[in-house]
Amino acid sequence: MKLSQLLEKISGFDFDGPVDSEVTGIAYDSREVRPGFLFVAVRGHSMDGHDFIIDAVQNGAVALVAEEFETSMEGVSRIRVADSRKALSKIAAGFYEEPFREISLIGITGTNGKTTISYLIESIILAFNKIPGVIGTVNYRFPGSAYAAPVTTPESLDLMKMMREMVGYGVSHVIMEVSSHALAQGRTQDCPFQTAVFTNLTRDHLDYHNNMEQYFQAKSILFRGLAESSTAVINIDDPKGKKMASLTRGKLLTYGLNKAADIRADQVLIGRNGLSARLLTPVGDVIIKSCLIGRINVYNILAASATAISLGIDLETIAQGIDRLRSIPGRMETVSNSQGLTIIVDYAHTPDALQKVLETLRSLTKGRLITVFGCGGDRDQGKRYDMGLSAGINSDIIFITSDNPRTEGPEFIINQIEEGIIKSGAARYNWPTGSEYTLPAYFVEINRKIAIQRAVEVAEKEDIILIAGKGHESYQIVGTEKRSFDDVKEAALAAA
Repeated sequence: MKLSQLLEKISGFDFDGPVDSEVTGIAYDSREVRPGFLFVAVRGHSMDGHDFIIDAVQNGAVALVAEEFETSMEGVSRIRVADSRKALSKIAAGFYEEPFREISLIGITGTNGKTTISYLIESIILAFNKIPGVIGTVNYRFPGSAYAAPVTTPESLDLMKMMREMVGYGVSHVIMEVSSHALAQGRTQDCPFQTAVFTNLTRDHLDYHNNMEQYFQAKSILFRGLAESSTAVINIDDPKGKKMASLTRGKLLTYGLNKAADIRADQVLIGRNGLSARLLTPVGDVIIKSCLIGRINVYNILAASATAISLGIDLETIAQGIDRLRSIPGRMETVSNSQGLTIIVDYAHTPDALQKVLETLRSLTKGRLITVFGCGGDRDQGKRYDMGLSAGINSDIIFITSDNPRTEGPEFIINQIEEGIIKSGAARYNWPTGSEYTLPAYFVEINRKIAIQRAVEVAEKEDIILIAGKGHESYQIVGTEKRSFDDVKEAALAAA
């Protein structure tokens, strides 16, 4: 594509150099630049693309987009813009010929539930005999292909490239988990969502957003940007739901267990093996059944159903799609094991998510609730006390351990968690105890593998073990090293 064609996608820039260069690719990482590429210098959290402009030219860049240039470069086009990241999004959309115009684009944001809702919508669309693509926390996938997901929502260039590939494979709907980081950084600013879903807002990512109001404002970008022809699907039971609903121009479709919601459920039955309910909607009622468990999954099902209705999918197909979804990686995932123990792995890594999972499992357990969890390093420290308090209040036995400690000392993280557990009234014991211990009780074991083994060792048939925090992740980050580690596999080995 000619550089002049790409320049038509942006405005307010200064230009110097050849305008008729042929652009064969785009990169924002200088290491990805090849001869004929356009390089966009983007300022990141820890690195600045402007520091790598010379590298990009040496690798063959014929054009550069940046917010500033220190030197002139003969034969290389220079485009100076006010915001490189915004320019990257528009240039990428132009280069990949606006793939979003050929699909239905669905965005899901909120603190919890995004991944589960994306799997539910995917299953419903498959039941509708259409082809879904998913961009989210677990992976990026469409029928026949799956890629590891380094981040929940990719950079705009990667999004446009991926959507163009999906269109080429016949994908009809793209379901995207839209993170607050992505919204704040404008990664999705040129994605015209047909439907946007708001799940809830509870404490998370305050190491990035500083406070809850900034976090909310980041989430609201998705709904402020909706066209009047688009639909905002909003959890009206969440305290921030009504406020979010007031900020959008899109058509409003609310969900919840509150009678004021457009889409709600009654006759709800929840057990160890799943749930059932009657779905009440503006287009009729239908009985739904799911192998997912817990009240939180009633909300996730309502969100997915509301999204499907906004897309014109009939109720019977919605019910089929919900029923066909058997499991979700790391989301209330049951671990098969030879001892016949009930072991659940869940991604819950925020105070609200952990509390809801524990409340769900408490209502289902006939024995003791045993919790294994930690908190990630180099992230919001304020939630550690809250998670410890919740675990102490809602569990019988707790093993505090490492999550992804990253560059923080695991002992320091555990000490902050422990403050909350002590406040709950739980008593600390050393392993092995050598005697009976009073419930609620907690143990400290930095090694996550050993912590899981000890939870299995103390468990009895009527108990439930929850391993929380890492969910689908197949690694553990210690220092700057990414080590292989999978909670599901470790739990199955421990209970073999």
